[in-house]
Amino acid sequence: MKTIVVVSQDPLLTNLADRLLSPHFRTIVLGGMVSAIDSIYNDIPNLVIAEIVPEDDVIVESINNLKEDPMFNQLPILAVIGDRLPVARWEGLLVEDYLRKGDLEQDLLSRVFLAVSRSERVVEINPLTRLPGNISINRQIEDRLGRGEVFAFAYADLDYFKPFNDKYGFSRGDEVIKITARLILNIVKSKQQQGSFIGHVGGDDFVFIMETGLMEEACRDIIRAFDQIIPTLYDPEDREKGGVESVSRQGTAGFFPFIGVSIGVTDTSVRSFSHFGELTGAASEMKHVAKKIKGSSYSIDRRRENG
Repeated sequence: MKTIVVVSQDPLLTNLADRLLSPHFRTIVLGGMVSAIDSIYNDIPNLVIAEIVPEDDVIVESINNLKEDPMFNQLPILAVIGDRLPVARWEGLLVEDYLRKGDLEQDLLSRVFLAVSRSERVVEINPLTRLPGNISINRQIEDRLGRGEVFAFAYADLDYFKPFNDKYGFSRGDEVIKITARLILNIVKSKQQQGSFIGHVGGDDFVFIMETGLMEEACRDIIRAFDQIIPTLYDPEDREKGGVESVSRQGTAGFFPFIGVSIGVTDTSVRSFSHFGELTGAASEMKHVAKKIKGSSYSIDRRRENG
């Protein structure tokens, strides 16, 4: 079920929105943008409906900051405004559509369906995690390289994911992917709210971009949180054994420990990269180094230009 976040302090509006939307969507009602942003970071919704009132400059600033973030500029926002408020007053507001309060009963549901449908046609995101996909990842890297920006790039994927997926099925495997996405998103954004980026390459592969000085701590925190959560996703008997009996990618039967996460990191302060492929290739090499270390781990590329 698709998720709609409704942001308003007006109980009449929120009750109406919940009544109209809840038969069709998972509806989350919140009183302000601070709590809404926390919710969005935890689980990216399909649409945000936000009431805009003239005296509340905070919500306008928060929406614009959210839409200017490369992580969330594809998240559609529907503004609800007063019946007499001039539309021109909000021409600087970065939203996709607006609806007047007096039209909510008649038009809200159709506008929401239209907004969600439109976003799914034009937005390139992973349908499982709602994170930007390969086109956005490529664009982020090329744009930053083109500007000569100094940044760190991490490539992460999961170890022993296939045996888990084979043992427990795709539904529980998808839950691992979604948990991993939320965990990376939360930790990266908690350390660098503006200018960071998280993308889902596909399957169990993720990337994230941060300031160079923040990357190593983020990797440590991701690994620590991941290793605490993952055992809880196994059945009690497998949790007791520390893994599952299953089959590897090569078709070999055996015992496989808990899923781990391996992260390879490189950055443009250490080496210069001329294009997307060079950067991702270097991070991928580091990821393979990390995979040789037992358990969840990260490896940072410290090679200089001269080797």
